[in-house]
Amino acid sequence: MKLLLDEMYAGLKEYFEILGWDVVTAQDSGLRGAKDKDIVGYAKKNNLLLVTQDQKPADLADLKGVKHVLISNAMIAKIADAKIREKYPNLKQK
Repeated sequence: MKLLLDEMYAGLKEYFEILGWDVVTAQDSGLRGAKDKDIVGYAKKNNLLLVTQDQKPADLADLKGVKHVLISNAMIAKIADAKIREKYPNLKQK
């Protein structure tokens, strides 16, 4: 399955490609600044899995039956926290 990276994740394209994914970004697809419904519609029409940080396109994808993953800020913070604790186990928090 090919991934569609929403605008905020365009910079991750090469990383996903190195991990073996076939990837297109919203920008590559002419969707820069497009409405959420248009991005979701494009993903559906082209059988793409949408990777987004925004709740609204994820909700719209649910309604339209479009494959997607929502990478929330809370999820990113938890991953960063775990990495900080792993790399610097003796670092004191406030």
